[in-house]
Amino acid sequence: MIRADYLSFGKPNFSGEEIAAVTRVMRSGWVGMGPETIAFERELTEYLGAPYVVTVNSCTSALFLSLLVHGIAQGDEVICPSLTWCSTANAALYLGAKPVFCDVDTNTFCVTPELIKEKLTSKTRAVMVVHMGGLAVEVDRIRAVLPEHVVIIEDAAHALGAKFADGKPVGSSGNLTCFSFYANKNLSTAEGGAIALYDDKLAERLRFLRQHGLIADAWKRFSHPQCALVPGVIELGYKMNYTDLQACIGRIQLRRQAEFYAVRLNIAKRYCDGLRVINPSIKFQRNILSPDHARHLFQILLPLEGMKITRDELLLELRSRNVGAAIHYAPLHSMPLYAREGQIRLPKTETICERIMTLPISASMSIEDAEYVLEQFEELFN
Repeated sequence: MIRADYLSFGKPNFSGEEIAAVTRVMRSGWVGMGPETIAFERELTEYLGAPYVVTVNSCTSALFLSLLVHGIAQGDEVICPSLTWCSTANAALYLGAKPVFCDVDTNTFCVTPELIKEKLTSKTRAVMVVHMGGLAVEVDRIRAVLPEHVVIIEDAAHALGAKFADGKPVGSSGNLTCFSFYANKNLSTAEGGAIALYDDKLAERLRFLRQHGLIADAWKRFSHPQCALVPGVIELGYKMNYTDLQACIGRIQLRRQAEFYAVRLNIAKRYCDGLRVINPSIKFQRNILSPDHARHLFQILLPLEGMKITRDELLLELRSRNVGAAIHYAPLHSMPLYAREGQIRLPKTETICERIMTLPISASMSIEDAEYVLEQFEELFN
């Protein structure tokens, strides 16, 4: 029997605590960037193991500003995987730089030092490392193959809560690491993002840039009488700040991460057990059940050769049965915006993108939801 409600691939889990926090901030009369944002940033530094965190209005802004403060500009090349959301590449385009797409490993769906090394040229200034689905890429290995002047920016939109092999959290590497708090993320504030980093001067500049390049933001002017006069603009900045309405939600969500982690792990275990019974040739992302994986996405590779239905037909049929299966992602290098200089071939990425599918996983799901997904998947697959 088809369920009545649609099961989204990633639904946020909000409780009465988040609602109470929003009510409290609204009643305070201050809903813009202020004390809640400052507190959230401080709590994130403890969680991520980085001395500085700067919140912004999206992970896209975080990626853009991270490249900007590293001096990426017209004529520079930025290496990034083709298997990612468009923001990873667009951050380079906004600055006039050229995204150079590299292949990914077919087991992890992530970049490797060897694949990045193939794309290095004299114009390479940065590498965007994507922790796909919540699996941490060992960035120290990538650092070892790069020239000293090439910076690493970590796209950790999927990876809040993920850990490196040494047990340290993603965000603690010393690279500028960008997180997303979008609606479907492991920590959701509807929209928003953050940059974790170690450099105090870069952190200060990021704070200026997110708020028009002003020396003092609105909260400082309100809370410090000596800052009451209109401040000066020290450089061209942007309107990319976070708000206290979002931050108060984020603070509760951060405290609930252990709860969310447990739910996601149970869903992933049930999927793995069920899919192995349906067809042992279905492949999962490597380490999907590892304690170090954030499990933002549950991605599988379908054995197309043995199927009587195409991947796209399977996806649409699941959607018609209120299962929010999805594709993460179509390869960027094949899209018109990025292929203007001619088509390139990335065989590993192309193979993955023909077979990949994301099944619903979120902290709002139940085991019964996962059972329903497996039932519908099995019926259609067979």
